[in-house]
Amino acid sequence: MKNDEDTVPDKHTLSEAERTEPLDLDKIVSLCKRRGFIFQSSEIYGGLASTWDYGPMGVELKRNIKDAWWRAMVWGRDDMVGLDAAILMHPDVWRTSGHIDNFTDPLVECKACHQRFRADQLAGETCPNCGGEFTAPKKFNLMFKTFMGPLEDEADVVYLRPETAQGIFVNLNNVLTTTRRKIPFGIAQIGKAFRNEITTGGFIFRTREFEMMEIEYFVKPGDDEEWFQRWVQQARQWYIDLGVKDEKLRVRAHDPKELSHYSKATSDIEYSFPWGWGEIVGIANRTDFDLRAHSESSGESLTYFDDETQQHITPYVVEPSAGVDRAVMTFLVDAYTEEEAPSASGKIERRVLLKLHPALAPVKVSILPLSRNETLVPLAREVYDTVRRSGAVTGVVQYDDAQSIGRRYRRQDEIGTPLCVTVDFDSLEDNAVTIRERDSMAQVRVPIPDLPRRLGEKLGT
Repeated sequence: MKNDEDTVPDKHTLSEAERTEPLDLDKIVSLCKRRGFIFQSSEIYGGLASTWDYGPMGVELKRNIKDAWWRAMVWGRDDMVGLDAAILMHPDVWRTSGHIDNFTDPLVECKACHQRFRADQLAGETCPNCGGEFTAPKKFNLMFKTFMGPLEDEADVVYLRPETAQGIFVNLNNVLTTTRRKIPFGIAQIGKAFRNEITTGGFIFRTREFEMMEIEYFVKPGDDEEWFQRWVQQARQWYIDLGVKDEKLRVRAHDPKELSHYSKATSDIEYSFPWGWGEIVGIANRTDFDLRAHSESSGESLTYFDDETQQHITPYVVEPSAGVDRAVMTFLVDAYTEEEAPSASGKIERRVLLKLHPALAPVKVSILPLSRNETLVPLAREVYDTVRRSGAVTGVVQYDDAQSIGRRYRRQDEIGTPLCVTVDFDSLEDNAVTIRERDSMAQVRVPIPDLPRRLGEKLGT
């Protein structure tokens, strides 16, 4: 093959109608288990409901998502700083924020089978499992409660945080003092949160332990509605920039009766999952509710001195809040593709691939020796070390020599690897290798000395 001459095999991406069965949750769950993205937690003991462990591929995907968010929302802006607050906080934080009294869902229980449900998520008036009658709804607080120290006493009760926002609010003065920021500006945080959900499901979509990417953006009162709309658009655009299909996203404004106790307005960015539309980002106009409440309760004034008016003001807050696990779910579902393509022998086969954005792909480049022949392995290992140490590829570079080259291509397709580099016996003569692109399956011959640069160009690094 001549250098720089792409060869592109004929292939056909299957539409929903052409698939023998529609894309459903089982396909995603199977792929995640088979390829090391996500495992059932405590599986050898039968598992624990709604808890999941991220495997070798999943942990890389999740890390890449968080890094992409941090680059766009913090490093890519001049009006943002970061914070990492503690999971455990003084109980008065949650009492003041309203979570102890108001962070509840309506709970009903079937009198026959004793299954419990969220009343506001039921389609009918009888149990969907057995048709039994429900109890009257009662408020169920979603916060996990534990104890600080050796005594299990009411005075020692603390809570696992249900959101990361409060850690930002109570640190406002610390951040203002140490950074001398002027509004409008934001504080970003990525961290774990916990909610004792009545109803979980949708794989990793709704769980009791999850990770959040949150921003509290502080603005002057009166500027809040403009910034609210800006953040709705920016939150949506972040997904589009990373390859999510525009037509699979929508913005849904909350009805007044849906609003949280602190919210003036809330809009959700929703994605069309196999089961229907689901929230992946919530943008809330929290006004000055939290800062005023904490100022009054703690006696510490959480205000900002406005140089223009020479007055202390309580900022309004716009909060874009995204779930990391829901982002993982979104990118996996959106990237999942089935198509018909020729195998190495020329036979038309169905291949499954994840068309992940290169910035998110768990493995960026995989080095594939054509075989384990002892004359080929040293050069393949040298190419692997050269690429890995070059700095041209930011992320995982993998060496894969197990099974046939065709099977390895399919395996790399399924984990979303954008580029494979094949080292063959011709490489021993011409000192060149073949780069294969995941989506197009195009192949191009490249001299080994040029390989790191060419890979970096294709990955956009």
